[in-house]
Amino acid sequence: MTTKSSTDPYEQYIPEPKSIEETGLTMGFIADLVLKLVYYKSEMSSMEIAEELALPYVGIMEKVLDFLKREEYIEVSGSKGFGERGYQWVITGKGSDRAVKALDRDMYIGPAPVPLEAYNQMVRRQTIGRLRVGPAEVRQALSHLVLSGELVNRIGPAVNSGHSLFLYGPPGNGKTVIAKGIIRMLKGHVYIPYAVTVDGQIIRVFDEMNHKRIKGPPERERQEGSGLGARRLDPRWVRIRRPEIVVGGELTMHNLDLIYDPISKTYEAPLQMKANNGLFVIDDFGRQPMRPQDLLNRWIVPLEMHIDFLTLQTGKKIEIPFDELIVFSTNLDPKDLVDDAFLRRIRHKLLIDYPDEKMFYQIMQQECARRNMDLPPEAFVYLIQKHYIAADRPLRSCHPRDLLDQIEDIASYLGIKPVLSKQLIDAACESYFAEV
Repeated sequence: MTTKSSTDPYEQYIPEPKSIEETGLTMGFIADLVLKLVYYKSEMSSMEIAEELALPYVGIMEKVLDFLKREEYIEVSGSKGFGERGYQWVITGKGSDRAVKALDRDMYIGPAPVPLEAYNQMVRRQTIGRLRVGPAEVRQALSHLVLSGELVNRIGPAVNSGHSLFLYGPPGNGKTVIAKGIIRMLKGHVYIPYAVTVDGQIIRVFDEMNHKRIKGPPERERQEGSGLGARRLDPRWVRIRRPEIVVGGELTMHNLDLIYDPISKTYEAPLQMKANNGLFVIDDFGRQPMRPQDLLNRWIVPLEMHIDFLTLQTGKKIEIPFDELIVFSTNLDPKDLVDDAFLRRIRHKLLIDYPDEKMFYQIMQQECARRNMDLPPEAFVYLIQKHYIAADRPLRSCHPRDLLDQIEDIASYLGIKPVLSKQLIDAACESYFAEV
């Protein structure tokens, strides 16, 4: 998968700020961040404060610290090194009073946030619409699966659309695995902020659980003095792999709006915001604790307009981009879940059906090879004739893996080598297909 440029196309948009104005924040806002930090840490050096807030010392933190010192909110208690950068700061009684008031507004302590508009601009610049996959890349990403050529060729255009995909069909035939295969196609990296601010409210965006940080220096070094006249990247932004958010039956409407924490008085970004510029998979669609129609109605505007609206505690609505490939995956009949109006808004709809006997054999071959087990043709014929044809049972793509797992469990218990014998095939099928 490639983008329009082989170099990092985003770094030019996030240079390290040289002044308080360039941060998009006010002196008072940054000063309160410093006071909350020093209030909890008790004592910190100038450079430690700058690193914690992800703001440069020169031009910004030196001015903020000087302001706080003049106003007698903090004072020097010692020094760890040469010059003002090594000064050790402690908070004064006056500073503690202001810090407590700031903590009463919100308890956010961490890298300084970026303005919401800066976040929106960055999402649009690194849009998933830039990505392109070709047949070879799709086949490589799905090479571990046994799929028809027609299906593989339909997955590629769906990924290139960068909009929406509906995977449906009977259970056990690879919808979730295909969705994870799509994740393998989303190569490259993007930048997201640790947090954003709007109207003085803090929204946490970076999430260690859902975002995979890319270690190592980006193409333009962060370190000061890395090149004559070079401008460092704004450290308030994190370089990550394109997001891959996968949710299932646990998804609720609560997860799709700003999640307010009454203790910290900050917000957690909703899942679709964390998935911007990447992939958002809703697995087991239709099995969430809300009506499918309610969930789909939530996506009508984002799918149509590529924007989303979130609501603050104050009632104010804010606008963010909706820039992600959203994949709905379900075992249920789509006609029982959605109406034609919604289906028209889904760019691509793919039926993931039962495998035929040839595909089933190929899947069995792969699973046996993974376990270093032989697959005698007569054993496969026995399995198909007795446990599928005679039982009028459909072939499912998950059966080879599950049946071989059963065989290994039974063989382990008996203390024998796991092989595809009639005895072990019958025992595995009897256990696996038992009616409950």
